[in-house]
Amino acid sequence: MSSKPEEEEEEEEEEDPIITTFSRHQRNQTLLQIPPKLPHFDHFLQSFFSKTHPFSCLSSRSTGDYISQMATSWDGSYDPGSQSDDSHHFERLHIEPLYDAFVCPLTKKVMLDPVTLENGQTFEREAIEKWFKKCRESGRKLVCPLTLKELKSTDLNPSIALRNTIEEWTTRNEAAQLDMARRSLNMSSSENDVLLSLKFIRHICQKSRSNKHVVRNADLIPMIVDMLKSSSRKVRCRALETLLVVVEEDEDNKAILAEGDTVRTIVKFLSHEQSKEREEAVSLLYELSKSEAVCEKIGSINGAILILVGMTSSKSENVLTVEKADKTLENLEKFENNVRQMAENGRLQPLLTQILEGTPETKQSMAAYLGELVLNNDVKVYVAKTIGESLINLMKSGNMQSREAALKALNQISSFEASSKVLIEAGILPPLVKDLFTVGANQLPMRLKEVSATILSNVVNSGYDVDSIPIGPDHQTLLSEDNVHNLLHLISNTGPPIECKLLQVLVGLTSSQTTALNVVAAIKSSGATISLVQFIEVPQQDLRMACIKLLQNLSPYMGQELADALRGTVGQLSSLIRVISENTGISEEQAAAAGLLAELPERDLGLTRQMLDEGAFQFIISRVVKIRQGETRGTRFVTPFLEGLVRVLARVTFVLSDEPDAVALCREYNLAALFIELLQANGLDNVQMVSASALENLSQESKTLTRLPELPPPGLCASIFPCFSKQAVITGLCRVHQGTCSLKESFCLLEGQAVHKLVALLDHTNAKVVEAALAALSTLLDDGVAIEQGVFVLCDAEAIKPILDVLLEKQTENLRRRAVWVVERLLRTEDIAYEVSGDQNVSTALVDAFHHADYRTRQIAERALKHVDKIPNFSGIFPNMG
Repeated sequence: MSSKPEEEEEEEEEEDPIITTFSRHQRNQTLLQIPPKLPHFDHFLQSFFSKTHPFSCLSSRSTGDYISQMATSWDGSYDPGSQSDDSHHFERLHIEPLYDAFVCPLTKKVMLDPVTLENGQTFEREAIEKWFKKCRESGRKLVCPLTLKELKSTDLNPSIALRNTIEEWTTRNEAAQLDMARRSLNMSSSENDVLLSLKFIRHICQKSRSNKHVVRNADLIPMIVDMLKSSSRKVRCRALETLLVVVEEDEDNKAILAEGDTVRTIVKFLSHEQSKEREEAVSLLYELSKSEAVCEKIGSINGAILILVGMTSSKSENVLTVEKADKTLENLEKFENNVRQMAENGRLQPLLTQILEGTPETKQSMAAYLGELVLNNDVKVYVAKTIGESLINLMKSGNMQSREAALKALNQISSFEASSKVLIEAGILPPLVKDLFTVGANQLPMRLKEVSATILSNVVNSGYDVDSIPIGPDHQTLLSEDNVHNLLHLISNTGPPIECKLLQVLVGLTSSQTTALNVVAAIKSSGATISLVQFIEVPQQDLRMACIKLLQNLSPYMGQELADALRGTVGQLSSLIRVISENTGISEEQAAAAGLLAELPERDLGLTRQMLDEGAFQFIISRVVKIRQGETRGTRFVTPFLEGLVRVLARVTFVLSDEPDAVALCREYNLAALFIELLQANGLDNVQMVSASALENLSQESKTLTRLPELPPPGLCASIFPCFSKQAVITGLCRVHQGTCSLKESFCLLEGQAVHKLVALLDHTNAKVVEAALAALSTLLDDGVAIEQGVFVLCDAEAIKPILDVLLEKQTENLRRRAVWVVERLLRTEDIAYEVSGDQNVSTALVDAFHHADYRTRQIAERALKHVDKIPNFSGIFPNMG
């Protein structure tokens, strides 16, 4: 280096020694300015450090050794405030030499805010202030920590020139170190080099926000992103950590990071098995989501919101990770598309909030999207409670698009009973009915009336007492006659889709007896029976089924009217039979059709005769047999279908005395045997009850259908001398019917071995089953048969005690009436009367019937009491009835 003039040296002696030192250095040495991309950096370093440098402590060190040592320094923390050995070691290693004047004597670290005392010594401001504070606290004199001489003043003079020089020196070194870090950010570098480079970049970005601009301008962000593809998990994690620091509170860096597929790559880390990578990825996405521009991009990545929503509900994730995922989603809510995706993936609250608080356009958009979602039932209830009232208000608005959006959302929510009830309480019925019935300029188009009808069907079928909800003037309800008439009018004057939904409304209104009577009255007063029955013939399956279900609900209250309508020549009865006979499994429609026919008056001869003519019973027998044989099982409608079929089949037994074809059918298909077999359908009370009733009807005909024996004519001698004749003895006759009987031909219960099965039903828990079984057994004691033999048959079947138990239990009035009748017949046999006379309970039961039963039963009870000598024969309380 060239020598300087003496004059200049003398002037410098008067200057501040520290400033002089750095000024001289600045004059004698070109400041190190290493650009971010220097192609021959190693050569440059060798050239620079080979020069004679008055302050250089590294001039003799090879560039390779230096780089290695500097890399080691990066492994520590480069935090000037940190006391770690790594950071201290890192701080002392630089490309441009570290000058002693830069280092605070107290902290042994490069100063950030150098200040000078009155004696010319320089320290880090924070360090010397702590020194003075300790001196004061300990009561010692204020002395300089280097000279230990007392100070007159504690004034601290900022060393601006030194601070600027340190900053310039730091900038030059960091630029050079950053370039070296840049060279290590590639797949060919060792894992350790890459990790140290990433750590250094993270350090300088944490140190100063301006360094984030340096990193961006040096095109380091794409290079860091490339490290996400590394095979090393440590490198990937470190890269995610570094990117988080680089983009933190820096919109420009976030924008660069969001370019290309980088965000998609980050999202992929959310599904990694390693929790550390997931945690870092979530933290980075959370920071990126603070930028609106990036928010939209995150939401556009397939699966991003789905994964984030899943993480918020995960119980296995780190609590902080869950919190970051939740906050990320909160930031993404700024865009409607993201809100829609969240709703689709189970995070509904943002969408509901938009409906509650958004602009009219947003409310409409979100409501329309809600109508497209598939919600589980619990969610429907929650949604109804949260925004039900808002949707109803939207439905009442004048904007047709808003009304449509609200109706579609309400249609979705109302499809569950509990949520429908919530909507009813929120006030949905009045505006809904108004929309349906309104005609004129403001009326809904038919496609929306169909939606309104669907919602009305949903809420009416929820089980809520809709009759308690006023929907018009003068406290009118949906069940008011005028409103039912309006519904019937709409059914007759709209298209199949709306007709179907409105019929379903009527199905709901007729599901209970209290509400059904109102509908029945309105149908009768409007003469709508025929028009309703005609829907049985429509080709649309859902419309036909709604009609059949409605008629089934109406049949207990207007069965004869329906039977008259079905007997017409239009073909509705044929359509019903066709529905039942379809051999495609068992559908709800078939069960309803069977139930409808089962409810029609069983003694309507005209209807039964028409069914016989159309071969309906043959189809029904075939379906019953297949079900009992197990060929059709496992469907939810088997039980109601079978019950309906058996009831329909039993109606043929009510017309046996008037319809020879009915007798022929029973014989041909051996219906008595089928009904006996059905007695054992355990768990199907209605099937057992109807089968027992059918057997009662069949057994009633046995006394007329049994073939009486033909006695041979007496011979000539016997005719002249009768005393010498001997009566012919015929064996093989029925004990009860005194003729030749069979189950198939004369429907004899004895021949069918049905007595034991009927006796077993006397112990049934269902009183109606017991009554039907007892009625069937009573045919063995009826007038026109050998009553005494009938009693013996019952004795043989051990039926006496169960019959007496029925009398004692008195479950229903009808059952008591039937039991008293049977017991009186039994007591006509002296042995039984003798045994029963000692049973005080039976006597008490008969006395109770004698006192409290109806007139006819009291007469029978009196005769029974006479049989057991409880009433003398001469006490004719009642007139002789013969």
